[in-house]
Amino acid sequence: MSDDTSLQIPFPHRRSPHGPYAAELHRAWLTRHPLLPDPTHPSYAHWDVVALAALGYPDAGQDELTLAADLMGFYFLFDDQFDGPLGRRPAEVAPICERLIAILHGAARPDRSSAVETAFADLWNRSAHGMPARWQARAAYNWEWYLASHPAEAAGRISERPPDRDGYLALRRGTAAMETIFDMVERLGHFEVPAAVLHHPVLRQIRQLAADIPSLSNDVRSFPLEAPRGDVNNLVLIVQRERHCSAEEACAVVMAEAQLMVERCRELYEQLPDVHRELGLSRVERSIAQRYADGLVTWLAGYLDWEARTGRYLAA
Repeated sequence: MSDDTSLQIPFPHRRSPHGPYAAELHRAWLTRHPLLPDPTHPSYAHWDVVALAALGYPDAGQDELTLAADLMGFYFLFDDQFDGPLGRRPAEVAPICERLIAILHGAARPDRSSAVETAFADLWNRSAHGMPARWQARAAYNWEWYLASHPAEAAGRISERPPDRDGYLALRRGTAAMETIFDMVERLGHFEVPAAVLHHPVLRQIRQLAADIPSLSNDVRSFPLEAPRGDVNNLVLIVQRERHCSAEEACAVVMAEAQLMVERCRELYEQLPDVHRELGLSRVERSIAQRYADGLVTWLAGYLDWEARTGRYLAA
């Protein structure tokens, strides 16, 4: 996608200095959990998932950034296994996801576990370690939502009923995994957001916008790859159908919508000091609430910078 379709983001992006450290340990993790035949495969290296972690969580410590890098790798490699024929067989996708969901709820893994299962169990154990029960319950629910969305995505590829906007959003918000990514803002920062702040309408809107904007941008960048293989849960296709327009015009419409969402996110972000005051937060609570909100918009800015540079979408 050319630069003239890039979003204008009012939030700065920063990069963690611990990328080289995390990259070395991430290669070792891929060796222990062989989600790839070769952890040094040039194609995977060109995606630069460690850079995404470093841009998304720039304040994370060395070990925390390594966990983030391993998570980024898992998301992409787990999703990509469904790009081929398996992704058109929902009855086979569902048991794969159910076994991972069972791990979230304490099920013992069988002796002959797949690499996906051992990798996910490792990530979940490391993520949950030391976190309060309330965070773990929320994170487990969000992981379940992400995992359980894949059978529906597979069913969509063989369905004769393409989704409308509401159906698109319901599924995209699951498969995008953004709620799990935002849970890690707390985990990697070693804090927990007060419930009154986490569920306040202003912060909920910021979180939803920060989740949806990357999905729209990603739909545009990945459309040339997804359309030929029958992926229907892409907003570009929906806009084409709504407006009876070309793919190029639909991409422009989607990016314009995303830019409006960016502006709304900025407006809401600027309201946060008033929200904190109205809630009567203590100085410590305000600091934690602001760290979380900053984490959301930092991820947004960092992801969009990475997306414009990664080799993952160059084939498009």
